[in-house]
Amino acid sequence: MNYLKGEKFELTFDHSTTLDHKPRVLILYGSLRDRSYSRLLAQESAKILEFMGAEVKIFNPYGLPLFDNDKSIDHPKVQELRELSLWSEAQVWSSPELHGNMSGVMKTQIDWIPLTLGAVRPTQGKTLAVMQVSGGSQSFNAVNNMRILGRWMRMITIPNQSSVAKAYQEFNEDESMKDSSFRDRVVDVMEELMRFTYLTRNHSKQLVDRYSERKA
Repeated sequence: MNYLKGEKFELTFDHSTTLDHKPRVLILYGSLRDRSYSRLLAQESAKILEFMGAEVKIFNPYGLPLFDNDKSIDHPKVQELRELSLWSEAQVWSSPELHGNMSGVMKTQIDWIPLTLGAVRPTQGKTLAVMQVSGGSQSFNAVNNMRILGRWMRMITIPNQSSVAKAYQEFNEDESMKDSSFRDRVVDVMEELMRFTYLTRNHSKQLVDRYSERKA
């Protein structure tokens, strides 16, 4: 299936830039429901990104313990999440909106990714796209709050975002997303994420370099 409906995805960039592997994208979603619309949106995004040439991994949050920063730090799911974050060059966060915010499942995943692991920063300089699904009318509370977290994690959060209203109407029985303006926006967001990732992947260290840390 052509996920861009006949469009050809092309990028132009400085040919002096070395690109020796596909962009590595980690996708997180924020619900454990059997038919989780944040998961379906994550899966649709993964298909689009793979069509655009990315290597994509989706983290399944089932079994991830509540954040305690101590007792569960050696839990296999915590280690899996942290290793995937280190592996990734870009991330996509897809959450339902609950009580005007991202879900607890989403926040727990982000909490388990530390700002620092010794001398390594698992998220610093990585590109980020944020998306949300809603059961009712369109809202932007969850994506706005995920943006705050992305900046706090020193990620390059792209300008575009996706908010899918009445998500229960937007997916087929086979879990694919229906052709709509909502899906078009998802393609826009993934395209922008790829562009930002290509543009910054070899320069992220310089982009987030800080005088105060060099001085220390």
